[in-house]
Amino acid sequence: MNNQPALSKSLKVYQIVFLGLAWMTPMIFFTVYGVAYDAAGGQMVLAYLIAFLAIFFTAYSYSRMVKAYPIAGSAYTYTKKAIHPRLGFLVGWALLLDYIFSPIIAILTFGIFMHTEFPSIPVYVWVIVMNIILALVNIVGIKSVARISGISVVVQILFISLFCLFIIKDIATGQASSSTLFSLHPFLASDVPFTTIFSGAALICFCFLGFDAVTTMAEETIQPERTIPKAIFLIVCIAAVMYIAISYFTQISYPGFTFTNPDNAAYTLVKLVGGNLLSSLFITVLIIATFTQGVSSVTSVTRFLYALGRESVLPQKVFSYIHPTFKTPVVNILLVTAFSFLGMFIDLNTAVTFVSFGALTAFTFVNLSVIAHFYIKLKKRSFTETILYLIFPLIGAAFIGWLLTLLNKDTLLIGVAWLTVGFLYLFVKSRLSAPFAKRDHSKVTVPEK
Repeated sequence: MNNQPALSKSLKVYQIVFLGLAWMTPMIFFTVYGVAYDAAGGQMVLAYLIAFLAIFFTAYSYSRMVKAYPIAGSAYTYTKKAIHPRLGFLVGWALLLDYIFSPIIAILTFGIFMHTEFPSIPVYVWVIVMNIILALVNIVGIKSVARISGISVVVQILFISLFCLFIIKDIATGQASSSTLFSLHPFLASDVPFTTIFSGAALICFCFLGFDAVTTMAEETIQPERTIPKAIFLIVCIAAVMYIAISYFTQISYPGFTFTNPDNAAYTLVKLVGGNLLSSLFITVLIIATFTQGVSSVTSVTRFLYALGRESVLPQKVFSYIHPTFKTPVVNILLVTAFSFLGMFIDLNTAVTFVSFGALTAFTFVNLSVIAHFYIKLKKRSFTETILYLIFPLIGAAFIGWLLTLLNKDTLLIGVAWLTVGFLYLFVKSRLSAPFAKRDHSKVTVPEK
């Protein structure tokens, strides 16, 4: 068993941060701008602040659990070990919706943007090309993924900085509505009801998805107990600074900005700020960002499948296989690639529906896992520990659980149906073989490459 190939420990803090930001895709601010603006009643700064606070508590819970269990598996592993193996399986089954459909979202978005630039080439052609490239990049190895992600994130941050600089120039030259860079107006709700702002925050929470995905790479990270928690907080804070900065500058400079189509509202805004030059650059950067989001998404889902395979939740010989040369789960990569060809047949709304249910379910139970592991099992109940291991995760679980209830009825029905299939799979498996719950990999040692 010890002679089998294993994942290679090579990732450092900055590489994990780049992978998380690439999966998150900072440019997502622009892709959801119109919808988020409508949902929040134009109060984007407050909505992003509220969303950041909600995600911060969940990020804290992830940072605690990855220290307790620094192995691949994310919410599945945490719930399984902290609460109950069978509940852990169902959480992992729900999380699988998030991870396995995330590459499809990236691939579809890439195809749509490329088709916009090159109308003569159908979307499905770009879907096929993107799929093959993502597979090759991930097979070559995690270092190549981290390198590509780093370049993409730098490009996105540079564009966002350039966008803000254009607005600052307009303010300085008197071309914007505001005559000063400092204003409290964006932080005041004015006549917009707080219920509207919270609805906007609920939608905006999805702009932060990605920080959680880096926990699936714990076994490829140097000193994961220290590296992953640090990276999680850096990812969330960097994203919050970028999102709030863009919201602040646009809100004080163009308070009367209007649009007719929420889907292309960001393009209209960028063109208003920087003209044709900035809008052309915007499309280019958005395509690059979408590509690297796909790379990071495939990396995350294949490591998650690897964890399920090693636990024998899924067939072990297939899903826990590591290529002896590349040190990557090649079979998982090929299976995800094959599944992602569904991007030729489904729309973005369908894919997003699956991701939404899976992510929020996982977030809720990661928060509850902190309470179960630290407060109940380890009995860390001093005043400070009660705040850290009971109050904080309760706030996170309550907020994320509330967001779950805001999903539309069809989404909830699809989610329940998926969980039912998972329950039936678990029931049949438990009848046909020994319970996988007895296997324990919490102390697995991954050899150096």
